[in-house]
Amino acid sequence: MHSTPNFSLEDTQPTRPPSPDDVETGPLPWEDGEPTDPSPRRATGMTPTAGLPRPVPPPQRSIYVPSMEAPPPGAPSRRGNRLVRAFFFLSLALVFVFFLGFAVIVTGYAAIAAQLPPAEELISRQPAFVSSKIYDRNGRLLYEVVDPEGGRRTYVPLDRISPYLIQATIATEDANFYHHPGFDPIAILKAIYRNLRAGETVSGASTITQQLARNLLLSPEERVQRTVWRKIKEVILAFEIRRRYTPDTILEIYLNEIYYGNLAYGAEAAAETYFGVSASELTLGQAAFLAGLPQSPATYDVFGGRQDRALARMQDVLRLMVEQGYISQAEAAAALAEIANYEFKPPVATDHILAPHFVAYVRQVVEQTYGPEALYRGQGLRIYTTLDLDLQILAERVVSQHVTALADRHVTDGALVAIEPSTGYILAMVGSADYYNEEIDGQVNVALSLRQPGSAIKPLTYVAAFEKGWTPATLIWDLPTEFPDGANPPYVPRNYDERFHGPVLVRDALANSYNIPAVKALQFIGVPALKEMAARLGITTLTRDDYGLSLTLGGGEVKLLELTGAYAVFANNGVRVPPTPILRIEDSQGNVLVDNSARSGTQVIRPEHAYLITSILSDRQARCPAFGCPNALELSRPAAAKTGTTNDFRDAWTVGYTPDLVVGVWVGNADNSEMDHVPGSLGAAPIWHDFMEAALADRPVRNFARPPGIVEMEICADSGTQPSEYCPRRKMEIFAEDQPPLGPEHDWYQLVRIDATTGLLANEFCPDNVVEEVRLVITDPQGREWARQQGLPVAPTEYCTEGTAQPIVQITSPAAGSTVYGVVPIAGTVLVPNFDHYVVQYGTGADPQGWEWISGPHLAPVRNGQLTTWDTTGLEPGLYTLRVTAWDTEGHWFEGRVQCYVAGPTETPTPTSSPSPTPTGTPFQTPTPTPTETPSPTGTPSPTSTPFPTAAPTLTPSPTPSPTPPPTETPIPPPTETPTPTTTPMG
Repeated sequence: MHSTPNFSLEDTQPTRPPSPDDVETGPLPWEDGEPTDPSPRRATGMTPTAGLPRPVPPPQRSIYVPSMEAPPPGAPSRRGNRLVRAFFFLSLALVFVFFLGFAVIVTGYAAIAAQLPPAEELISRQPAFVSSKIYDRNGRLLYEVVDPEGGRRTYVPLDRISPYLIQATIATEDANFYHHPGFDPIAILKAIYRNLRAGETVSGASTITQQLARNLLLSPEERVQRTVWRKIKEVILAFEIRRRYTPDTILEIYLNEIYYGNLAYGAEAAAETYFGVSASELTLGQAAFLAGLPQSPATYDVFGGRQDRALARMQDVLRLMVEQGYISQAEAAAALAEIANYEFKPPVATDHILAPHFVAYVRQVVEQTYGPEALYRGQGLRIYTTLDLDLQILAERVVSQHVTALADRHVTDGALVAIEPSTGYILAMVGSADYYNEEIDGQVNVALSLRQPGSAIKPLTYVAAFEKGWTPATLIWDLPTEFPDGANPPYVPRNYDERFHGPVLVRDALANSYNIPAVKALQFIGVPALKEMAARLGITTLTRDDYGLSLTLGGGEVKLLELTGAYAVFANNGVRVPPTPILRIEDSQGNVLVDNSARSGTQVIRPEHAYLITSILSDRQARCPAFGCPNALELSRPAAAKTGTTNDFRDAWTVGYTPDLVVGVWVGNADNSEMDHVPGSLGAAPIWHDFMEAALADRPVRNFARPPGIVEMEICADSGTQPSEYCPRRKMEIFAEDQPPLGPEHDWYQLVRIDATTGLLANEFCPDNVVEEVRLVITDPQGREWARQQGLPVAPTEYCTEGTAQPIVQITSPAAGSTVYGVVPIAGTVLVPNFDHYVVQYGTGADPQGWEWISGPHLAPVRNGQLTTWDTTGLEPGLYTLRVTAWDTEGHWFEGRVQCYVAGPTETPTPTSSPSPTPTGTPFQTPTPTPTETPSPTGTPSPTSTPFPTAAPTLTPSPTPSPTPPPTETPIPPPTETPTPTTTPMG
């Protein structure tokens, strides 16, 4: 059932594909030219001797001298006579050519017109049905198009056909049917102009009478020709038909001859096939629906899952009827609602078809290319398809077995497409788990239906990012992130495992299908770039303007056939060869009409970028954290694969390939109901795995060929850059030769100069207490906060400034090196900007491995006063280290230390009169050694992930994350598109 759309002329646009009757209006060819304005030459009236002095005659003789003056105006000149003679002969030639051309036209017209039979013969002349046969690639018969005469064509007179169907047909096919001589001169001129502009035949101007002439009076070979001569012949025949027969007779023949799909010829058979009524009983809605079918019956086949297209076509018909005054807009809306809620029941199948969904697809392709009746009349086509019947049977069996095994998880349907990437040949197409099962809508070909792909679309996002400079080693922060969405709440994607993985490289992000990095990748390239990439790879359905960042998680709808074809580009080193089901087509005499045996493609992405995607999708080790090892994406040969799962488990996908074969699998329910927690890795991947292993069992193992522009380089495993000398973990990665990783200066691990007093970056304003330490230089604010939470040594981002307040944390008594015993007062200074608290501790030896609590936390700062007391009674004599640690309100901490000796019970303490050194802010360090008794209230946890080199025990502040964008990682610009918040797709 379909919801009833609101019918409005303003909102309605024709949705049918261009037909011979769709003509674009525009200026005539000569209307763009400049008007000519020839100017006549000006005659001088001068003779060659005009203006010379007249000779003087001798006096003794009288001689007559002719006048040398110009002839009077209007007198004929020699030049004028020549022009008159030239014009005369040109006129004679033109007259001769005209009469010759007229004679040729009349003779040709008479010859063509003589072919017309008398009226009674035209009515009875119906072309003999010649069956067409559809074969697989090896010549095995898949289906023979049977003779539809058995009860599927019943001739009825015009008065027994619903007036609604007559009006709808005229409005749709030939609005001026009753007012032209069989052809429409204005439409022909418009079509000629449009074709001249396009440089090829893109539009016709066929009237109802011309269609009848073509179908009944032209030979089968001529019907499929697209030549000027065929059009001229068709026009002459139409004119003669119109001259000899009444419009009602022509219309009656037409309505009994036209093909409406599903083997229904004529209005009576169509009415019975689609609605179970006679042609005279058709309602307005039924008539409008039928009138839209003849243009391309397979495209609008409601029994093949194309009811939405058929309704859109019907809406075009109703719009034309309203525009031409046949019905009102209210009547049109009611008629559309009637059919939108009508439940079409397919006719009972009386014959068996091998690969039924594929055969239906072939029929659709042939109809769209050669006309809706090419399969049923005339030539008796022999269509050799690309299908491998053995692989088709294997695919049907594997899909059926796995779908049956998942029945307890509410899985009823599955689909599979197999393509040879180097040729685009479709080797197998399974549109449903059971074509003949009406309970699961088995006749719906899901391979051609629109479904959300989930994460299976992500490789397209990343290959577009490669074109903008990213590499497999580009660092992305997989952390909680909000993406603004205008007035709506921010878009907050989640990962399938509900975890955040911190810093991840592109290889790991794509291999494990992490969602947050994919959204950040789309934010980087922009939504239009992903749409453009999808179109470049052959996906035609991502055309809306309101997609947001969720598009990279499957927020758009694609077809399994087209997505599988897109992956074939990766398998074919970036070359796209459009998928085709046709190998060759022959007529009944064996003449080859179509030959696709030698196909070439177009390089649509760089070979290097295609190989990088293949390398990631075939990396078994990289995907183990998310999918486990082993998993269903692993074959006994090199293979690349990606899964996808949509919201609420409505769609489960796996698309993968070897160099020889690319296969896409979908699992779900045709009615879009939810499965019971079946992701792509569980529902589709096992089907993909089993089919691939069986299909390739007899083929040699092939590795993916590495293009010459790929290089291998060492990177720092944590940052993805070329490693600095301090990087602790390194690995090899591949790159396009002209897109290497960032240099070692961008590595996290850098030797940093720090002011030991303030913990800021050292400069001229704090030159006295500078230490050098290996710290993590992370500029991404999210990354800095993550590292701080992990207890990692992050380098500060701020420098000392003139007048920077200097924290003072020092112990002045007991003095360094002194000997103490008993209860010892500890004095000193604790002055820290934004002071929070301090504690006092002691440890054994010069470099204690653990600390014992003395007192604290103390909540008041101290200037040259007593900090606490230390009871040394019971301690073993020896060297001890005292430590005072202070924290500010931001969590930064500072410490001061002093070493002294504890004497035994009988020893006399050494006086402490000698002056003590005054520390100016003893360096503070990352609190990996925390108190063993009283923990600091703001202590930072020890590192729990990536191992780092040990830093010197000096100043280690934990600064506030900087909002500055990260210059060392690949920049990620702010969102350029409004995201469409949805529940995050998974898998």
